[in-house]
Amino acid sequence: MIFKATTPRTRPALRKVRTTAALRPLRHRLDPARVEEIPFRTTDGVRLGLTRVDTGDTGRPAVLLLHGHTASADMFLLPETRNLVDVLLDDGYEPWLLDWRGSCRLPYNETGGRYTYDDVALYDIPQAVSHIRERIGDRPLFVVAHCIGSLTLSLSLTAGLVPGLAGVVSQGVFLTPKLAGRTSLRMSVAGELLKTRIDHIPVDFRKVGLWSRYTPLFALASRKASCPDPTCQILHNSAWGTGASLFVHEHLAPATHDRLAELLGPAPLWILPHLRRIELARSVVRWHDTDHRYRALPPNALDAAGRIDTPVMLLAGSENGLWLDSQRLCHEVLGHRQPQLDVSYTEIPGYGHLDTFLGRGAALDVFGHILEFLGGRR
Repeated sequence: MIFKATTPRTRPALRKVRTTAALRPLRHRLDPARVEEIPFRTTDGVRLGLTRVDTGDTGRPAVLLLHGHTASADMFLLPETRNLVDVLLDDGYEPWLLDWRGSCRLPYNETGGRYTYDDVALYDIPQAVSHIRERIGDRPLFVVAHCIGSLTLSLSLTAGLVPGLAGVVSQGVFLTPKLAGRTSLRMSVAGELLKTRIDHIPVDFRKVGLWSRYTPLFALASRKASCPDPTCQILHNSAWGTGASLFVHEHLAPATHDRLAELLGPAPLWILPHLRRIELARSVVRWHDTDHRYRALPPNALDAAGRIDTPVMLLAGSENGLWLDSQRLCHEVLGHRQPQLDVSYTEIPGYGHLDTFLGRGAALDVFGHILEFLGGRR
């Protein structure tokens, strides 16, 4: 008897995701010998990345740069434009860049243990500041923070976990988050409808492919989009499906536009409950109410704003399609509730959210305001 050989059924290949905590290499045009990578673990066991740009001058003030959620330190080092690190180096500062646990250079948004913004405020930022201070001694330390990096920094500041900073530049949002009504609604509805099917929203259509569970999200983001690039559509036209916009399209250089999938990673849906609580409160509120480990953080950062002991510049583009006029609102609220604080507000005409750092003209239109603020306090 002749038996016909059969091919055993195989399960479809799983999507490849990074499971190692090793950081993806930074892209920059600096001399590699000047870029010092300092990986470290927080006290709750999470490996992060800290990068120092060696200036050869040990007397310079230091500036810590904090990226937004799903971005990374790469956003401050764009080799195709004159970036913020270039400007800081030329003006006499020593840049430090933190890749906190929301960085797309790390795998935590797709794999690994889940976290809330409490963890970033309690562990990531204070311990990075501690590492930097061990190296710089009594030199001034400034912080320039973007988006969620700024939001979580506000929680660290009002908890008294990073005292004695020389100054803070907060871009996009700080103590009073404000989203458009449709963005808030989509975030709430999508979070409930999708949480049993997916745990993150990708941005690189080439990785997920046409026949995937994510295709409807990309299709929805493409409606009325002027750019044919799916990654641009889900970021510029939809902000991970929320209906917001992350940048003014014409401000990006072609090379930056082509790198969007590298500069911004997948957005985890499991962070939405904390983000929704923050947005509904119109303040940065603590997520963990019963876990004693987080008692150092104030329940409501706005109520504890009197503990901020450093000058703050609130920076925002006039066309911010994500956080709207959150920074103007914050300036008004703090002026009324905490008039003793040194808080200023600067609005960049014609700019959106991310293009305040990624824009090809940011060195001319934005960075001068940052240098003026830092220079007045160094």
